[in-house]
Amino acid sequence: MDFREKLKDKKRIVIKIGSSSLTHKETGKLDLIKLEILVREVSDLRNQGKEVVLVSSGAIMVGKNSVGMKDAPDHIAFKQACAAIGQAKLMMIYQKLFAEYNQVASQVLMTKNTMVDNLNRRNAQNTFEELLKLGSIPIVNENDTIATYEIEFGDNDTLSAVVAALIGADLLILLSDIDGLFTDDPHLNKKARFIDVVESIDAHLIEMGKGTTGSSVGTGGMATKLKAAKLATSAGADMIIANGEDFHIIHRIINGECCGTLFRANQREEFYLIDYIEKML
Repeated sequence: MDFREKLKDKKRIVIKIGSSSLTHKETGKLDLIKLEILVREVSDLRNQGKEVVLVSSGAIMVGKNSVGMKDAPDHIAFKQACAAIGQAKLMMIYQKLFAEYNQVASQVLMTKNTMVDNLNRRNAQNTFEELLKLGSIPIVNENDTIATYEIEFGDNDTLSAVVAALIGADLLILLSDIDGLFTDDPHLNKKARFIDVVESIDAHLIEMGKGTTGSSVGTGGMATKLKAAKLATSAGADMIIANGEDFHIIHRIINGECCGTLFRANQREEFYLIDYIEKML
C-alpha cells in the first residue's frame, strides 16, 4: 500500500482554509458557492465516521467588507473591530450551511496564551475532545478580536499545525492558493520541479521556503507552511499542502489521489508541543 492509499484510513483530520480560498479574487467577498462545496465535503467526511476540525481564516476580511471598507485595516483597534464583526457573520454562515447537512458546527477561538499556559492548554484539549465525541465540527480561528503581537500565532498555517498536534490528529490538510511544494518559485522559474512526497524536513527545505510571501488576502507564505509541516509531522500527523481553488480536492486527497505535496509523519519521541511553539513564535 503506498503512502497516498493510507490516507483513506485517516480518522482525525484537521483542514485549514486560507482567506484567498474563500473569496472572489475580483471583490474580496465570500465565494458562497465554494463555501457550500467545502461544507458538503467536510460533512461527507463526518458521514464516513471521520472526525474533522476546520481551521478557517476570513473573519477580518468578512468584517472589513461588512463595513464597506475596501483596503485592509490600518491600525490594530480597527482590525480587531473588523474581526469581531466578521467572526460572528462567518460563523453564522457556517452554522447555516452545516445545518443543511445535519451537522453541528462549533466555534473555538485561540491565542498563543491558550497553548503556553498549562491549564488553558489542557482545557482547550478537553474541549476539542468533548466536541469531537459529540460529533460536532469545531471551527477554529485565531481570536483576532483580542490578540496582539505578543499573544498571536500570526497565521492559520501555524495555528492548524498546533491544533493537529494538540488533538493528536493523523492528517493535516493545508488548502491555499498554491499547488504544493516546488524546488523553486514556479511563477519565476519555469524549470521549478513539483515535489510529490517529502520524507523528512531538513534545513535545505526550510531555506527553500524563505522569501515567499502570502497572497494579498492571506498571511502565510511557503515558509510558514514548512514550519507547520515540521510541527505536524513531528507530532505524528501526515500533512498535505494543496490548492484550495476547488474544494472537491478534499475527497480526492482522502481517496488517495495524487493531489498536492504529502509530508510524511515522522513522529519524534522527544516531541513536546510547548517547545515547538516557543521556537516558532
